[in-house]
Amino acid sequence: MEIYKDLQTPENQEFQKLLNSQLSKNKIEEGKIIDGKVTKITEKFVFIFIPGLKSEPIVDINELKLIGLKDKIKIGEKISVLLEKIENINGEVIVSALKAQKIKGWYKLEKAYEDNESILGKITSKCKGGVIVEHIDTGSLMFCPGSQISDKPLKNIDHLIGIEQKFAIIKLDKIRGNACVSRRQIVSSNKREDKAKIIEKFKVGDIIKDAVVKGYSSFGCFFEVTTPEGTLDTLCHLQEISYSRVNHPDEIFNIGEKHDLKVISIDMEKLQVGCSIKQLSPDPFEHISNYEIGKKYKVKVEKITDYGCFCSLEPGLSTLLHSSEMSWTKRNIVPKKLFKVGDLIWCVITEIDTEKRRIAISHKLTIDNPYETFAKDFPEGSEVNGVISSMNEYALYIKLENYDIDGFLHANDLSFLGNPEEELKKFKKGENIKVKVLEIKKDEQKIRVGLKQLGKDPFDWFKGKKVNDIITVSVISSDNKGLTVKPENCELEFLIKKSNIAVNASDARPSRFVGSERIDAAISELNLEKRKVSLSIKLLEELQNKEAVSKFSSTLSGKNLPFSSLSEKLSEKKKTDDE
Repeated sequence: MEIYKDLQTPENQEFQKLLNSQLSKNKIEEGKIIDGKVTKITEKFVFIFIPGLKSEPIVDINELKLIGLKDKIKIGEKISVLLEKIENINGEVIVSALKAQKIKGWYKLEKAYEDNESILGKITSKCKGGVIVEHIDTGSLMFCPGSQISDKPLKNIDHLIGIEQKFAIIKLDKIRGNACVSRRQIVSSNKREDKAKIIEKFKVGDIIKDAVVKGYSSFGCFFEVTTPEGTLDTLCHLQEISYSRVNHPDEIFNIGEKHDLKVISIDMEKLQVGCSIKQLSPDPFEHISNYEIGKKYKVKVEKITDYGCFCSLEPGLSTLLHSSEMSWTKRNIVPKKLFKVGDLIWCVITEIDTEKRRIAISHKLTIDNPYETFAKDFPEGSEVNGVISSMNEYALYIKLENYDIDGFLHANDLSFLGNPEEELKKFKKGENIKVKVLEIKKDEQKIRVGLKQLGKDPFDWFKGKKVNDIITVSVISSDNKGLTVKPENCELEFLIKKSNIAVNASDARPSRFVGSERIDAAISELNLEKRKVSLSIKLLEELQNKEAVSKFSSTLSGKNLPFSSLSEKLSEKKKTDDE
């Protein structure tokens, strides 16, 4: 580096060469940490000597105070500083002991982080979100989040402040110069090592004597096991407490009680030991061979839930009586209204699954299926009396005569002609009614009944008829849309649209016809399955004209007769034939 470059005298140039040569020998460069010897200490400054520099740099006493060296530094001792400027504008050497310590500290932190080694530190103060930790070796300040102070929640950490302890570096930000550490990892690691030493002493099948109930939750009971190596917490899962159903451990255990445990699993990776109490006694499921599917047995109600009852065939051999298996006829059953704890009831075993250790039972199978009985007494097509038990916007439910079962009567089955919604309004709950059995599904426990099926279907009038058949109808009314007509001896009314009144548009006038007038029309559409029928006078004329042409064209050869004349002649001939 060039010094005094503005003074270009031969003497100064020679001095510059000598100085630069000396600096090069000592490898003194800006930005490096170098050691200097303390030569003088005043109230405000500390003077240090660094070989190769033209003047003695000074260090502010406040810097040494910040890094804890104010009272420790003595004349003649070495001190590390960061060489910031070999020469500033005033010709002074600029150094910093604080920055040197920070850099040295950062190097040590980086190495510890890379080597995954813990560091010594002490908590100096609390701050928002955690605590400040001082690195013992370098005095560097680091941040420890509150979640990383301990492996369990702490209400007070005063007992941890000022104590030298190990920390793990979990994050380094070189650009910002921030370090984040964790005490929790060290605590957990130590506990993990201690726990592993204890667990290594156990093997599956071992019997643990006098384990103490420490606590419980909805999924099991926690026990404290004491060994020569230390204490260990273990879990006995809810399913391993008893062969009988246990809803919650507090039903069986009290805090502080002692129980023997059997080791059933060991997980060294998770450092967990699984234990069982029920496996210390014989398995009652081994007695399942004493029971047969399809036979009745008396069971005891042990517990009642919203969806069923837990019952026992014998102590330790439990099963569920689901609400769907309690009654043939009742819907949305509330089990506690039918049974109470301690009741002895008859049930039929419907399933035994030895692999899943599951037994299925049914109470309703102990009584006759009313749907089967009803099907024998009232087969499909029979008529039966009933009472309207309930109704909704689309159906009636009929309590069938002498049977505690409901028949389903859809609104569409109330009447052949009326509007379903309007027909429903005609009925009231509690009203007596006679219906026809339409369908019985015994397996699904469903019976469909109908009211309109008691009478004759008006569409039966069209049975045996086909498209193009001519029928006689009476005019009910007329408007701009067309004619409303009714076939003779039929309850149905039909609209003949204006476009289907006549072949000629000039004749297609509904006003031509008067009420009660009898006229002929042809069937233009007939679909009894879809219950759809259409009538047309226009089609009748077309059919008559076609017939007239075929009958009179040979005798009237060469004459151009209008279709109307042909129709009139055909009509006259028909009348003559009828007479």
